[in-house]
Amino acid sequence: METKNISEELDKKLILRDYRKLLRYSQSVISKHDLVLIKKAFKISLEAHKDMRRKSGEPYILHPLAVAQICVKELGLDSKSIICALLHDVVEDTDITLNYLEKEFGKPVSKICDGLTKISGFFSPEISKQAENFKKMILTISDDLRVILIKLADRLHNMRTLDSMNRKSQIKIASESIYIYAPLAHRLGIFSIKTELEDLYLKYTNYKDYISIVKKLSSSKEKRDKFIKSFIRPIKRKTKDLNNKIKIFGRPKSIFSIYNKMKKQDITFEEVYDLFAIRIILDSTLVEEKSICWRIYSIVTDCYQPNPDRLKDWVSTPKSNGYESLHTTVMSNSGQWVEVQIRTKRMDDIAEKGFAAHWKYKENSKSDNKLDKWINNVREFLDQNDSSALELLDDFKSELYNDEVFVFTPKGDLITLPFDSTVLDFAFAIHSEIGLKCIGGKINQKLVPLNHIVKNGDQINILTSKNQKPSEDWLNIVVSSKSKSAIKQSFSKGKTNHFSIGKEILKRKLNNLKIDFEKNISPIANYFGYKNVVDFYFDIGKDKIDLKILKNYKESIDLEKKKIKSKSNTKPKKISKKFSKDNYIVLDDRVGLMDYKFSDCCNPIPGDDVFGFITINDGVKIHRTNCKNSPELLSKYAYRILKAKWYSKNEISFLSSLKIKGTDRVGIIDDISKIISSELKVNMKSISINSNSGVFEGKIQLYVNNTSHLLRLIKKLEKIRNVIKVSRFEE
Repeated sequence: METKNISEELDKKLILRDYRKLLRYSQSVISKHDLVLIKKAFKISLEAHKDMRRKSGEPYILHPLAVAQICVKELGLDSKSIICALLHDVVEDTDITLNYLEKEFGKPVSKICDGLTKISGFFSPEISKQAENFKKMILTISDDLRVILIKLADRLHNMRTLDSMNRKSQIKIASESIYIYAPLAHRLGIFSIKTELEDLYLKYTNYKDYISIVKKLSSSKEKRDKFIKSFIRPIKRKTKDLNNKIKIFGRPKSIFSIYNKMKKQDITFEEVYDLFAIRIILDSTLVEEKSICWRIYSIVTDCYQPNPDRLKDWVSTPKSNGYESLHTTVMSNSGQWVEVQIRTKRMDDIAEKGFAAHWKYKENSKSDNKLDKWINNVREFLDQNDSSALELLDDFKSELYNDEVFVFTPKGDLITLPFDSTVLDFAFAIHSEIGLKCIGGKINQKLVPLNHIVKNGDQINILTSKNQKPSEDWLNIVVSSKSKSAIKQSFSKGKTNHFSIGKEILKRKLNNLKIDFEKNISPIANYFGYKNVVDFYFDIGKDKIDLKILKNYKESIDLEKKKIKSKSNTKPKKISKKFSKDNYIVLDDRVGLMDYKFSDCCNPIPGDDVFGFITINDGVKIHRTNCKNSPELLSKYAYRILKAKWYSKNEISFLSSLKIKGTDRVGIIDDISKIISSELKVNMKSISINSNSGVFEGKIQLYVNNTSHLLRLIKKLEKIRNVIKVSRFEE
């Protein structure tokens, strides 16, 4: 009893500490009336969650308090956002209703809380619950952007406290974050949240590389700081008259961006030249912002030689997510390229907090216009989109991470498009009807086809014809979600009869086979090789599809269910016993809980962190958690994910691929072959070496026992004279 009282006292202290912290952070944004409402929201949430605890064992109320702190401190949101953050889980987890919240706090709070409440009810395994919740969240964007901002704060806190979750939950939540939430934060310009979500994703899916970069950043900090001080000294001398209005400092790149650069360019940490950027932040009035940024640029380029190809002017033309900054890359005195970012305090606030800073800088029409334009684009996209949750997620996500190109209409109006957009995308950006009638365009008086990729600065004149009709291959030409939605909608209008007939025929067939229509329509369309259900219905209506194959589909899902059921009812052999209670697939050369295959996209080997994925036609496939396809699989099809664990005493071989680089010399291939075949007794499947001007690059496919075996081989190969780098890669 005494222990219980001590525990309760500790809980009270923790809750009171975090609540006071929230009030301290909120001082500058709340009134006395707001304070009364925040206290009321806190008391309601405290009472509603009083018997609940998080996986870490902490009182649950600490989670909504932490989300509210992120909203006010890191995003600079208003009092309504704080109230909604405190209440964001009460409707979902308790008996409190939205009507009650509306009565106590008003309609805006009730509406935001509704958008934050996950869809309730029973979800069959065939439906991606995360995609459905994402669809609901997107639908609220045009009503109140704060829904998304609070949801990002919620997701960030969940990622910060992921240590207490089991391994399966860790990789699922981390993958959802990189696949959905980090791109969303990027699109909204919230750099701070985007980078932290990406870094935490890497931590939980590839801890070895994450911790390696963290240690190397830490060990090179002293040398880096010394270089930064030396680099900024001449700039500080030339900006003495701005001493009180200027801050100059070095900021390290994110761990995830360093990791990506190493992987994409196949380089080591030591070879990444831009581990940091120099940031210059100025205190300026709105009117003087542009001129003072260019003045500082002139001073920087007086001190150091700039790279003319690396100047980015987002001060004159801000990104569509509101980002404004002047970037240049200059050559330091030690021969190292250094990126310099020049921006004002207002620009920096918007760069870190994105559209979340909208409420703070309402007087800035440029920021307002960008926000309103983006919301209007989302609203238009949603109005013409009746896709399933998974289709909506794919269409919406496709341009979240895209870079942008800036092009012009014949009258000189600026249009912002996703990177790699075509003339057809430009036509749809002007108006859906122009897009549907587009036959091509003119750029600099030169005729170009629909699929011509536009470049920055292009002035485009669209050519149309009243006889033009969209075709299905248009979906492969366009990249913007707006274009895709308009094209799909035109198919629906043009195919109404066949579409309706096909849908009814399919419903009847599925009913006869006792297959639920709503839960299975997307998997069935995929099974027949269709990317969208509209074309699937249309071809059924035109009698192009033999629906007898549906029996094969039913047999395949019945077989999978039987396999899983029979395996779960079968007592595992002694060798697998220690994994059985956690429901692992045991990757064993002699015995397993079910049949599986290794995926070709990432070729996992013993020692890799892996999971199982139940496919429609090909049984269970084993993927590495850091496989390029993992985020999508884990986000969209969590119900088909199985935990997997290696357990093998026998030395069996797994196919793996290595990339090897170096300077050419006579006999080097022979030396490589000897190490692999003779010294380490490794069987090769294939080897190809290309030499050009004294430099060679090779790819080797070979069979190894596990990651330790592969690492030993890499270290041996790296010791060969003239070999510069050996690394594992995915085909």
